Order: sequence, then structure tokens, then C-alpha cells
Amino acid sequence: MSDTPASAAGAGKRIELTLRALGLGCLLAVIFTAANTYLGLKVGLTFASAIPAAVISMAVLRLFRDSTIWENMTVQTVASVGGAMSAIIFVLPALVMVGFWQGFPFWESVMICTFGGVLGVTFSIPLRRALVVQAGLPYPEGVAAAEVLTVGSRGAQQSESAVRENAAGLWVVITGALVSAGYALLVAGRVFAAEAARFVKLPAALGGGATGIGFSMQFALLGAGHLIGLAVGLAQLFGLILAWCVAVPILTSPDAVAWMTANGIPTIAATIPAGAPAEELAGTVWGQEVRLMGAGVIGVAAIWTLIKLAGPLIGGLASALAANRRRAGGEALERVEQDIPINLVAGLSVACLVGIGGLLAWFAQGNPTLAGSTAMLVAGGLIYVVFIGFAVAAICGYMAGLIGSSNSPVSGVGILAIVIASLLMLGVLALAGLPADPSVIAFALLVTAVVFAVAVIANDNLQDLKTAQLVQATPWRQQTALIVGVGAGAVVIPLVLNLLNRAFGFAGGPAGIADEPLAAPQATLISALARGVIGGDLRWDLIGVGAAIGVVIIVLDAVLSGATKGRMKLPPLAVGIGFYLPAAVTTMLVIGAVCGWLYNRAIRTTRFADVGRRMGVLLASGLIVGESLFLVMTAGVIVSTDNEAPFAMLPEGSAWPAMLTGIAAFVALTVALYAWVRGRAAKV
Repeated sequence: MSDTPASAAGAGKRIELTLRALGLGCLLAVIFTAANTYLGLKVGLTFASAIPAAVISMAVLRLFRDSTIWENMTVQTVASVGGAMSAIIFVLPALVMVGFWQGFPFWESVMICTFGGVLGVTFSIPLRRALVVQAGLPYPEGVAAAEVLTVGSRGAQQSESAVRENAAGLWVVITGALVSAGYALLVAGRVFAAEAARFVKLPAALGGGATGIGFSMQFALLGAGHLIGLAVGLAQLFGLILAWCVAVPILTSPDAVAWMTANGIPTIAATIPAGAPAEELAGTVWGQEVRLMGAGVIGVAAIWTLIKLAGPLIGGLASALAANRRRAGGEALERVEQDIPINLVAGLSVACLVGIGGLLAWFAQGNPTLAGSTAMLVAGGLIYVVFIGFAVAAICGYMAGLIGSSNSPVSGVGILAIVIASLLMLGVLALAGLPADPSVIAFALLVTAVVFAVAVIANDNLQDLKTAQLVQATPWRQQTALIVGVGAGAVVIPLVLNLLNRAFGFAGGPAGIADEPLAAPQATLISALARGVIGGDLRWDLIGVGAAIGVVIIVLDAVLSGATKGRMKLPPLAVGIGFYLPAAVTTMLVIGAVCGWLYNRAIRTTRFADVGRRMGVLLASGLIVGESLFLVMTAGVIVSTDNEAPFAMLPEGSAWPAMLTGIAAFVALTVALYAWVRGRAAKV
């Protein structure tokens, strides 16, 4: 390992885990958690905030002459894990959607996030050596964050160009945020349309079914597409094509509907009037049937990942236990190998499990249906959290190392976890003779939420620990910072969720003031799965079709990767996401991925290629943060004024002019932003 990071810190003084770093990290965690919460509820995706957090940290801590690369690493760690915590919103809104919660109780929500998040940290510590040190995984976001920190942190070897890049990078984030927020303001004012879409009924020669296409004009989605990359973007496009060009047209075709009806196969299309608009027909079939196929694809992808992870998981635990024995025997470990001691890890884990047990017991005792089976429910819930939680920590950590935190299969883990939890609840119902009422569904969702918190934090933790390894930070200090970040994110999430719930509402839940329910795609699907499994009416046939498609995609991915020596892949998870995200969302993500690829390709042979690539990532992050924070602020204005359209500048009914002007402005701003960032990179 090179000594560059250490020498770049200047004078070799190790300032790492400081109060100012923790404070700045918590502040940034609040910002990125709020932004990610909105983005996740709107489109079902969150973004990794490590790189923008590192850039902001370096700009702020430059005011202190003794700041170091390791201190900037601490800020980035706290901020990124706080932002990652927001992915819990893939599950929590399901409790509102099934009618069990009307809002988000503050302390219950905080405890779910905190106990599950800290378990995500402790469960991932034994995996550090196997997955970070020994596995040789690329960790794209962790490596990129280390590169940004090494270039931009204060130190004796820092060049003048690095100082300029640090300053320019901050302005790129700010400019991207202002442009995306400004565009979102004009959309809220009805000057621009938020989406362009068209649905059609196909001619009889093509089956006579319905389909549609559209794209959502949101800079947050453009930025998210840039970050996920071309390979994942094209895989999502493949899923989109399978859903909207194959599955939806077939399932809405009159001949297919007649055949399924005649053969006793349930089909939602048979219940829709013959003269219904194409949008209603295609949208209903996609929402109630095709997305379940996507769930099958994602579930198979998650299981396949777990199978591949068995070896690294066992090896990581054995390595951690061996290190603890060496420490107990008096052997001094190198500083860069010093994790939080395994006995303290075990103690923290037990404390969290006690807290989770108390939460589950309180929940069960508060519901007459469950009160008589509290002991069995708590014991079963804790066993589930330990075994499934550790497994998903390994899955998500491995996938974060393979394709990045933003692309890791947390959605698939959530889907798999709720199906398993619901099936186990059926066993409890049979043993205890309980009825399948909403409290049973809610208990399954509560346990799944805890497991999901474990998953999303482990997903982010190992990425941060890779960055720490590359800049030679001390693991136990970074792991401490991770726990602080969990707390910062946990406090913010229920506040933002309640605000958004009151302003907009969620699909299937109580209407908000604006009555424009947030899609919350994962939570919608997870709530449907829980109700379907426990209620006994889940369409296992559709999930089975999706699972079969997932197996085929896994085979295609293996063949494609082998034939191209790893240069081309077809990630099954990304294909599944293309199935169940709205078409307008997926299309813009693909556009963003293509824009990012074109931009990187255009600067590939220039002298500033590396700087330009980093600037592109910062622009994408700024686009996400700006729009997301503006829309969280909009929710606050809606709630405080009781006005569903507080920024409206034009009356309703001007859809086509707003759509055309919106498209023109969106394209022009996109081209201008990428050209401007290229110019900034060239001047560094």
C-alpha cells in the first residue's frame, strides 16, 4: 500500500475521529437523508452520497489548518451512512398502505432504524476482511471516494490543481443543485410538465393489446441514471422492453384474455370495460400483474447472490474470530487491521436484539389478536432477524463491492424478506389459531423493516470501509463513525416521512393535501406481497413466471459475461427493476445512463479525463440533491399553507404547451450543464 494518503495529510499527524468531523457529518447526513427519502419514495432509487459529502467536507475543513484526509473520511462516512439509512422507506410506508399506521410514530420509527442500522454495522464488521481486503471486489463508489479524498485533502504533497479541483467540484455540486431545483420550481408552477407519456392500443395484427411509453422530466432521475452507469441502465431498459413491449401487450390482448378466461387463469384485464382508455388498461395490468413478475425476477437474483456468497461469508467470520484470538493472545494488530473488538461487536448486537425484542413485544401486546402469542412472536422475530439479517448483510455487502451501493439488491432483499416473513407468520397463525387480520400483516412488515435496516446499512458500510482501507484509516474509528451516522439518519427519517405523507400521501394510504400520492414502488409491492401471502390470494403464478424469467436472465448474464470476458453483463436485479419501476422513470434513468456514458466517452482521451469523470459524478449528485430538497421543502409549504399547489403560476389545463416547452428546456439545460462541466474540468 502506498504511503501517499498519509503523506498527503501533512506532517503525519493523525487527526481522524473528531467532534467537528462528527458534527459536520451529521449535518450532511440530515441533508442527504432528506434528499434520498424523497427520491426513494418518488422513483424507488437512492443515491450514494459519499463523493459529494467528501467534496463538501474538504471545502469546509480546509478552514482548519490541521485538517487531514482521515478527518474528511470520517465526515464522508457519517454523511453517507445517514443518507443510506433513508432506504428504509422502501418498507416503512407499507405500514401506512395496509392501514395499520396513519402516520409515522416518531420513537417507533427511530427505534426500527437505529436497532436495525447498528446491527447492519455489527453484522458487516466480521465480513470486512473477506469482502473488503481479500475478495478483490472493485467497490466502484468506495474507490472513487478514496480518489476524491486523496486528490482534494490538505497536505504537503497536494498540488495547486488539486486545490482548484476541490473548489471547482463544490461549485459543480451547487450549480447542479440550483438548476435542478429551479427546474422543479417551474414544474411546480405548471410552466413545464413533469412527464411526457403516450399510451396506445395496438392494431389487431399485433394482438390488439395496449402499451405505452413516456419519460419523466426530472433532473434527479437524470443524475441517478448517470451514477448507475450504462451497463445497469441498459439492463433496466431490457426489463422495460420485456414489461411494456412483451408482457403488457400480451396480457391486454383480447385473444390472450379470452384464452386465459376460458382456461380458468385469472386476469385483471377481463374486469376492465372494453372501451377503457389504453392508459387505464395498460397501467392496471402493469401495476397489478407485470410488477409481480418483476418481483419474481428480483427474488431469484437475490437467492442466486446468496448462494454465491456462502464461501466469502463463512471465510469472513472465521477471519474475524481468528483476529480476535490473536488480539486476546497479546499479538498487536496493525492499525489498519483494528476493527471494533469482536466481544464488543457481540455486546452491541445483543443490546440491539434486546431492544428489537422489546419493540416486538410492545407491538404484539398492543394488539388483541397477537397479545396471547407474544412470546412465540418475539422469539421467532429475533431468530429471523439474526439469521436473515446476517445473510442479507453479506448479500448487500458483496453486491455493493461488485456493482456499487446504489445498484446493490436491497429491493430484492426486501421482497425476499417480506415473502419469507409472511410465510413464517402463516405458520404462527396455524400454531396459535390466530385470524389473518391487519395486525398480523403489520407484524410481518415490522420485522421486515428491521431486517431491511440491516441490509441498507451493511450495503453502505462495506463501501465506506473500502474507502477507509485505501486511505489507510483506522477501521474501528470508521465503524464508530458509521454508528453515529445511523443515529443521525434515524432521527430525520420519520420527520421527513410524516411531512411527505401529510403533503402528498402514499398510494393506497390516506390522501394528502395535494392528493398526488407518492408511488413508493417498493413499499407498494412489499405491502401487496404481505397481504397476498397472509391473505392467501397472492398470484404465485405471476411470481413463478418472473422467477423463470430470472433464471433465463441469470443464464444469459453468465453466457454474455463469459463470451465478452466480463466486458458486457446483464444484471438480473436491474432487469427486475425495469419491470416494476414506472416506464417514465426507467426511461429517464436510461437516458441519464446514456448521457453519462457519452460524456465520459467524449473526455476519455483528454488530459483532464480523470478530473472530468469526477466532475460528472459531482454534477449528477448535485442534480439529485437540488430537486429532492426542493420537493421536501415544497411538502413543508403545502402542509403549512394547506395549499396543494403553492407555487402555481399558471392555471391547470395547459398540458401540451407545458410538455413541449418542458422538453425543450430539459434538453437545452442538459446539454449546457455537461458542456459547462467539461469546461470547468479543462481549466483545473
